[in-house]
Amino acid sequence: MPPTGRGMDNKGPKPKLSQEVEQTSAYCDNSPAKNKKAHSSKTPASISSGLFEAALAGANREVNMLFSKYSEVLSERAAIDASQVRELEDILMEARNLESHLKEKKDHLRRTLAIISDKLQG
Repeated sequence: MPPTGRGMDNKGPKPKLSQEVEQTSAYCDNSPAKNKKAHSSKTPASISSGLFEAALAGANREVNMLFSKYSEVLSERAAIDASQVRELEDILMEARNLESHLKEKKDHLRRTLAIISDKLQG
């Protein structure tokens, strides 16, 4: 086998080949393709979609919690409104009863005054 010049200098063959192999293997160990495989087998798209799905799930939980609180507030407000409506209906009924009572008193007073007037005139 003829000498190729690799691993040799002018003085004769030296074991430079092992140094080249070490340097080459060190270069390959630091290569981006090997680092990606060593760290993770996920692609950037799958990582992005995973982050997006996690953010979406968090936002979904927060929106559901806000809707829940909003529905609680609406339910409480509806209960208060219904209570106030019942109270106003009771007040209205009491006012109508008082009005009816006062009309009866007025008619009674009118009849009494008419009787007194008739006695005074007659």
